[in-house]
Amino acid sequence: MRTRALTGLGALTVGAALLFTGCSAPVDDADAADAPLTFASAPLGEDPTAQNPIKVLTALMSEETGREVKVTDVPDYLAVVEAIRGGHVDFGLMSGFPSALAVNTGEIDALVAWPGSDEPVSTCIVLKDSPLKSLDDITPDTVIAFADPASSSGYFMPVYTLDQAGLKKDVDYKAMFAGGHDMSFMALKQGQVDVACTAVMLTTMVDTDLFPFSEGDTRSIAKSESMPVSTTVIVNRKMTQEKRDLLLAAIPAVFSEKNAEALGPLYGGTGGIEPMLEPKSDIFKPFVRIAQIAGVDISDLG
Repeated sequence: MRTRALTGLGALTVGAALLFTGCSAPVDDADAADAPLTFASAPLGEDPTAQNPIKVLTALMSEETGREVKVTDVPDYLAVVEAIRGGHVDFGLMSGFPSALAVNTGEIDALVAWPGSDEPVSTCIVLKDSPLKSLDDITPDTVIAFADPASSSGYFMPVYTLDQAGLKKDVDYKAMFAGGHDMSFMALKQGQVDVACTAVMLTTMVDTDLFPFSEGDTRSIAKSESMPVSTTVIVNRKMTQEKRDLLLAAIPAVFSEKNAEALGPLYGGTGGIEPMLEPKSDIFKPFVRIAQIAGVDISDLG
């Protein structure tokens, strides 16, 4: 079993694993034809008045598969990985980097993956009246909020972008993990941080719980490169073939243009691009160098 991919995130991984100590038996202990499908979900936002895309996703998946779909809410991306790795849930929806980390454990498969577009995936934003005009203005006292230590758009890609500009984490600026994209926005809004690095896609959702700013309240001082893989559905490698086939048929149907508006940011991660079914782990190899800059080794991915 390979575990090197998670060594740079060890404490969080242990914490995520502990969430499932004493939970129900692995999902494949209940593989009856009508057994529910289970999905691990990291937080997207907390606005009770907004349409919850996770609820939309589970309803659509239930409609396509003919089975009930149950959601297990977990605090972050690593907890999603551990829930699947431990067999406590059937599948999860992840961005490129946490998917690469998951696959590199040797216990998780990428079932469906969407290639990235040519557009920047991340942006680092400041308030409109911030004295920071560009990355050249960053100093060792500048506090930058990242969403989650396993987030593609909220950590790996921004750290790489800053590194390419000659800015080393915890040397040329102070890094802070906010606990999610929405929490990094709140920290920026309340003046607790100087910069928030996040997904470009989220900054287009003005005046919502996912981006609680009005048009013109913020501006970008840097954008990242694109990613080779945008979104992946990951499953436990020991999942039964029946469940694999069920998900392989349902997922492309659910993530189709007709459901784009209802799925919101979940669909945005797929970009309307044709998915790859049961892709090889090679698709994640372009992430290796960027991950190393963020202090995570996935060099043995294969």
